[in-house]
Amino acid sequence: MTMIRAAFFAALFAFSGGQTASAQDVTLKSHDGDVEVSGNLLGFDGEFYRLETIYGELTVDGSGVSCEGPGCPNLENYIARITFSGAPTVGRVLMPALIEAFAIRNEYDLTRENLAANQFVIALASRVDGAVLGEFSFRLTNTDEGFADLLANEADIAMTLREARTDEVTRARDAGLGNLTARGRSRVLALDALVPVVAPSNPIQAITTPELAQVLAGEIDNWSVLGGPNAPIGVHLHDARTGLGQATVDRLLAPEDLNLVDGAIRHKDSQDLARAVSDDPFALGVTSRSEIGNTWELALKGNCGFALNATRRAVKTEDYPLTAPMFLYLPARRFPKLAREFLAYMRDPSAQLVIRRAGFVDQAPEEIRINEQGDRFANAILRAGEEIRLSELQDMVSALAPLKRLSTTFRFEAGSARLDAQSRSNVQQLARAMEIGLYDARRLVFVGFSDGEGAASANRNIAMRRASAVKSAVTRAAETANLDRIGLEVAAFGEAMPMACDDSAWGRQVNRRVEVWVR
Repeated sequence: MTMIRAAFFAALFAFSGGQTASAQDVTLKSHDGDVEVSGNLLGFDGEFYRLETIYGELTVDGSGVSCEGPGCPNLENYIARITFSGAPTVGRVLMPALIEAFAIRNEYDLTRENLAANQFVIALASRVDGAVLGEFSFRLTNTDEGFADLLANEADIAMTLREARTDEVTRARDAGLGNLTARGRSRVLALDALVPVVAPSNPIQAITTPELAQVLAGEIDNWSVLGGPNAPIGVHLHDARTGLGQATVDRLLAPEDLNLVDGAIRHKDSQDLARAVSDDPFALGVTSRSEIGNTWELALKGNCGFALNATRRAVKTEDYPLTAPMFLYLPARRFPKLAREFLAYMRDPSAQLVIRRAGFVDQAPEEIRINEQGDRFANAILRAGEEIRLSELQDMVSALAPLKRLSTTFRFEAGSARLDAQSRSNVQQLARAMEIGLYDARRLVFVGFSDGEGAASANRNIAMRRASAVKSAVTRAAETANLDRIGLEVAAFGEAMPMACDDSAWGRQVNRRVEVWVR
């Protein structure tokens, strides 16, 4: 093989990114024998080879070459293998339920083998000849370990309860896994929420978010301060390496510049935390909505009278302030066909139903009639500021009454004009629905709302700009949609319909939102 031909071959198949496997020497030869390349086999997805060569990492279409050497895969009995690592909240129930539904849909036989306490393999086989087609391996550790396994090329997909941190993004790029913040490198699989919980015998029914932060920081250490018995509060949280433990600190303590109280009891998972809190009448914990066990969930209240529970609808719309998206992180490389089909299935409406039945909050848009939102409009009247006149409330009701609210809501990161993780996922979900024609011949109105700080007129202007920005983001993402068939409008009512009290950073963030209404 000449150097020119090798260089030409490398140019054709150059590819950046990929997972390092146990490398073995192979030689790939074109069928006419004119071109060949040798290197260490990094992986084979059933269709393409990945090699580490003197020219860098190459991806080669297997249909055009033959493979020689001890590392060559068995092409006749190829098994697609994908390894998941990370949060047990994602991997214990939800992922197996989705794989089972995928198997039923495609008429595969499914078997599960438990390898250890936190490791198992699910195999899919053909019903025709019993041949194993794919294996999905799971390591249930925590979010930190999921990212670590992904970065160390010991996992193909990380299951996490938070977004990738800056250092993880940098290390992933250096490892050739691509930009984890880029489109397609992560997806929101389902929605969960952080909830404060107590023992069923505890008389307290609700707590404000500032009070909850003060309890976690030790500034409130007795139940009597919250209207309960004269007894010390025992604080229970998830382990600091878990996504839920990190999210609790990031969402509750960091905004108030507070530190976790010394002596807080940490737990490796939600099941341990729920058992400990349910057995202690003076304990307070923060855990996952989907795994509260026998504990009692406290509502989040505000001094102005609002109280919110983590209901399915409140989490989906992010009206509940402590929503917690569940992520899958993927490297910038090609997966086997079976794995690609499974990842595509997880966006199907039937998969959203599986997510709901597994106890999590799905992302399928729901249309909410205005007569099902009486509490919201009652609060709008009760909590309207001095600058909001009755005529403005009447205008808002007149504009929205013929429409239905979509559960797809857009909110922003604290102190930023950037949409939060759930809302960025909502952009893609709504764009896909527009592309498949779900809203053809219908009218979508992007409605902006604000918090109550500042002048009402200025807040309406800010809300209008946010609504316009979200509309633009969705239409840009809906690349193949026929926008001529969809009525797209923007409106803004500023601080006219608060969802929470403005006396806390959390309340103000919940109130700054863009809703979507449809007719």
